[in-house]
Amino acid sequence: MIQWPRRREARPLEPKIRVNPRLLELQTAKEILAEIFHARPGDVEEMIQIRLALPPATKSFLASSRHSRPGTWTRALVQR
Repeated sequence: MIQWPRRREARPLEPKIRVNPRLLELQTAKEILAEIFHARPGDVEEMIQIRLALPPATKSFLASSRHSRPGTWTRALVQR
């Protein structure tokens, strides 16, 4: 006797949630920073806020010296 394949139970489709790719990228970056620095999410958020609050001259200094002198940007943040 031939048996027909059983019908699968109908499952409700989950609504597709549209996620802003920039928000997803920011969240991923925060998770990476938390893992690298062994920090809590709140600490990572504080690091970002401090970096955003720096004067433009300090930001350009940090960008230009990032690869030439390791640890410079952390000292600049601590000295604030």
